[in-house]
Amino acid sequence: MSKITAFGTYVPERIIDNHYFEKIIDTNDEWILSRTGVKTRRFSKEGEFTSDMSVKAVKDLQKNSGADISDIDFIIACTTSPDQPMPNVASRVQYKLGIQNTGCNDVYAACAGFVYGLQLAHGLVTAGINKKVLIIGAETLSKITDFEDRTSCILFGDAAGAALVEPSEEEHFIAFNSGTNGSFGQDLYLSHKKNSINGVEMRCNSKIVQNGKSIFKWAVGNIPIKIKELVEKAGLTLDDIDYIVPHSANLRIIEAIAKSLDYPLKKMPESITEFGNTSSASIPLAIAKSRKNGGIKSGDIILMMGFGGGLTFAGAIIKWSL
Repeated sequence: MSKITAFGTYVPERIIDNHYFEKIIDTNDEWILSRTGVKTRRFSKEGEFTSDMSVKAVKDLQKNSGADISDIDFIIACTTSPDQPMPNVASRVQYKLGIQNTGCNDVYAACAGFVYGLQLAHGLVTAGINKKVLIIGAETLSKITDFEDRTSCILFGDAAGAALVEPSEEEHFIAFNSGTNGSFGQDLYLSHKKNSINGVEMRCNSKIVQNGKSIFKWAVGNIPIKIKELVEKAGLTLDDIDYIVPHSANLRIIEAIAKSLDYPLKKMPESITEFGNTSSASIPLAIAKSRKNGGIKSGDIILMMGFGGGLTFAGAIIKWSL
């Protein structure tokens, strides 16, 4: 049995409002708001990278909880925007925080990353392999955004979130699910070496490429079904779920999911309006924002559902313990 014992987040200081984009592409504040719900997002400084923000999120975790991080025995970093492919971000975090005896691994699952990380942490702890697992969801998407693509560059921001998972006398992780449909791989990608996906030629510019209409349709058509399946797997009903925290990809997607589920939008915390789409950091940010505003509290049953590049999804129902 395991639970989340500490939690922290970090966002860069630089605030980017929608008017910023009016200077570089054909768009305006009204257009961006109406289609995405994004009002502002944060961009990292020139020399600030994913591992740097990860460390700052962990330090916020320490500040919030007083947790001792010196005995962490495994670090899972979930990111699509590592400082470099090798060494991995988890290893850079280990070095920068001076944690001496810990395993390190990166999870490369885009916007579903943080929930996948929680699933893995729970497995490691309950299997007795590790006793203290640090999970980080962190992204510097501004560094891999194509600012000539008016439909996608308006979405993305930078941020980090961190959580500790440790053994517990009471089980706080109630149910999980996950899945992938790789036939949509060409609709959301970040190019590297190979120049095609599923036989479709890629735009090899080392920037995020997204077919927004396809992703929207997939998310709205599939994520409500996966949420229902997860709730049923847990032996619960939607009425038993205090909050549903989906990946903050786009406010219109969240609204469509709420409508499909007939679930109150006010009980679906989001981070998209203030921080943009921060991929693997979006769910931690939404939780932190809700807690700050008097929402999620200790004992609440929350459902997290990450979804994105792959196309992949990962869900978790937990009893919040902080």
